[in-house]
Amino acid sequence: MSLSPALPEPSIRTKPNRRWPVPTAIGVALAAGCAWTATAILDVPNPVTLVALSVLKPSAVGAWFPSRVVRAPAQARILPSKPRPILDRVVWKGQTVPLGTMLEATHTNAFLVVQDGALIHEWHRAGTGPATLFPSWSVAKSIVSLLVGSAVARGKLSESDRVSNLLPELRNASVFGQITVRDLLDMTSGIAVPENYDPHHPLTGTAGMYLTRDVTAFVREHAHLAFKPGSQGRYRSIDTEVLGLILARVEGVPLADLLSERIWKPMGAQTDATWNLDRAGGVEKAFCCINATARDFARLGLLVADQGRAGGARIVPARWIQRIATPARRAVDGWQYSAQWWHAPDSEDGDISAIGVYGQYVYVNRNTGTVIVKLSDHGAEQDEVETLTVMQAIAANLAAGRP
Repeated sequence: MSLSPALPEPSIRTKPNRRWPVPTAIGVALAAGCAWTATAILDVPNPVTLVALSVLKPSAVGAWFPSRVVRAPAQARILPSKPRPILDRVVWKGQTVPLGTMLEATHTNAFLVVQDGALIHEWHRAGTGPATLFPSWSVAKSIVSLLVGSAVARGKLSESDRVSNLLPELRNASVFGQITVRDLLDMTSGIAVPENYDPHHPLTGTAGMYLTRDVTAFVREHAHLAFKPGSQGRYRSIDTEVLGLILARVEGVPLADLLSERIWKPMGAQTDATWNLDRAGGVEKAFCCINATARDFARLGLLVADQGRAGGARIVPARWIQRIATPARRAVDGWQYSAQWWHAPDSEDGDISAIGVYGQYVYVNRNTGTVIVKLSDHGAEQDEVETLTVMQAIAANLAAGRP
């Protein structure tokens, strides 16, 4: 979605020789000037961008932030297309309805189903298509996990490493000296930055980290603990941002370049992606904001479903796939969780999911060989259990119809 076209300016009817009130003009100019000054002081995007972010759909905001390109390979790996019927009626809100009704109710932009390595169902909202870049939101967290797994396998990083040793510039060793990479992965760090998406409080918690133009300073300035690291699980985007800072440090390259070389090119992505930054030439927002095609999100799901392989090549260590598939000791907000991947409540199918705010899903069911991608403009954390239940039903139906 783009900004609505500007409306024509209304004509101003005045009495003969009446001048535009000078105090009003000065007031408008001062207000505008104050807004620009305030955003500069707060080190957040300018007022025009802030207004745009407040009215755009979540799927349209990526273009309003600086970004770094995640290069795709010169030749994409073919994602075979073998259309076949999928479950066309699902249980939603206590009623059995057409799948399309559920997709419409959850403001879906793209819905793809892959089984046994082949694309069997693909739907895009009008105005979008296979080449459209959609924002990942927190699906990016699960992608960061795959990069961490690669770094651990190559000896660049250990889950027992402490943040203060890896990022001494964060300074507060009394906090960061207690937090390990494992704590960050499993959302047990205890860092007291609330997971806020309230548009009426845009500078609080995660919303403030999303808008800041200096994410490293944000992390440094929010070095406070809500509980002892490792003692409980609580979903906090700042945990992933710290992981991103660590990865860039130990690997010596920006996250977008790392993603390109370690995953995007090896898995055969079809299109360059982008990763939004805190400012031009700055730091990736590791906790969110990778913009990619639905098919390439499906390729990521396939990478996990195939034990970290793509085209027969090992990209993510099998041990790391097992790590994310095994629930960590601490549940996160009532859900089983492990290394930035979610386990659906009461699931017995061995399925795991990358989930992003506003209805982004990369669902992976390794037992049935199914990957489902759903990209949406839905409520912040709305209908997540119900949506995953529909995906589980689709996967089970496909498994039942296997030759």
